[in-house]
This record gives sequence, structure tokens and C-alpha cells, in this order.
Amino acid sequence: MPVDLFPANPHFNLLPCDGIVNDYGRVLSALEADHHFTRLLQGIPWKNDEVVMYGKRILTARKVAWYGDAECSYTYSGTTKQAIPWNAELRELKDRIETILGCTFNSCLANLYENGRQGMSWHSDDEKSLGPHNAIASLSLGAERKFSFKHKTQPLTRSLILPHGGLLVMRGATQAHWRHSLPPSAKITTPRINLTFRSILSQ
Repeated sequence: MPVDLFPANPHFNLLPCDGIVNDYGRVLSALEADHHFTRLLQGIPWKNDEVVMYGKRILTARKVAWYGDAECSYTYSGTTKQAIPWNAELRELKDRIETILGCTFNSCLANLYENGRQGMSWHSDDEKSLGPHNAIASLSLGAERKFSFKHKTQPLTRSLILPHGGLLVMRGATQAHWRHSLPPSAKITTPRINLTFRSILSQ
């Protein structure tokens, strides 16, 4: 798969059609990113994710935690998660990102990839609870990783490198027409934390 490396530009759409993905680049200084990475790595109650595949419940290598407002629950891959109340660290980052983007979020799925062997296969965040044109803000901390997009019906791909302290935003019809993945890489031996801020619709 070809790698398309675009310079960070929040006004540039990384996708050629059927969706919007904006790369804001590093929105945290190196010192800030290091601080938040250490606090989150130590302070979040990380647990292996549970998914249902072919009728069987399995544990993934990656670890997760689901945070949000009191009413937020999130169902994906056959499991439902009830939100942990916001901690001070995540609320600070949420407020920072909301100020940058000019929108609000009520929940966050935090992901921990302990090394490059742990990744995420092709998928779309298209659950009904996220709405048809949801915005997802993804903040990366720790190891730099490749992130890829693949169109669902056309032979189109896009990839970029997500830096420490970098912000990527998926908007519009992206989830309806594109899948995304975090490819594994045996060369990467250090952890990465990914905070995906979302807005869950009221049930």
C-alpha cells in the first residue's frame, strides 16, 4: 500500500472524496505531550478490550478505557461500555481540543498500544449512537505510528504518520465511505496512547 505523507494543515482535506479528514499536527508542546502521556499511562485503569467475533467473546491485545458524561454508554463490536467519570487530565485535554475545534464532545475512548505489534484492523466508527455525520477528534501521545484510510468501494487509500502530541479529526461522511486502521510494526517498541473524543447521541 502506498504511503501518502502530507504536511500537517488543518485546512487541507486528506481525503479525495466522500469525507473530511484534517490533520492539525502537533497541538501540544513536547513538554506538555510528555507530561500528559506519563499521567495517562499511570492514571487510567487500562483493561484489555472485549469484542465479539463469530459469536465468541475475545480479549484484544490493546487496552482501553471509556470516559464521558454520566449518561454516556457506547456499544461496539458486540459489547457495551458505561462511561467512567472524567478525570482532571482528560477534562483538561478535552477543553483544549474543544477550543481548537470550536465544537464539544461528551465522551472519549482511550486506547493503549503497548508496542508496535499491537494495532487496529480496518474498521469504521459508524455506530448509530455516533450519528450519521459524526466528528471524532483523535489525539496521539507516545510512539509515532502510521495511520491509514481505505475507501469502501473505490481503490483509494491515504496514509500519514501520527506524531506525539498530534491531533487528527475525522468529519462528515468519512465513516460511511472510508475504513481506517493502525497497521502493526515490529520496529516500534514503545507505547502509544490514542484519545478519541466523540459525541454520543442521547438514547
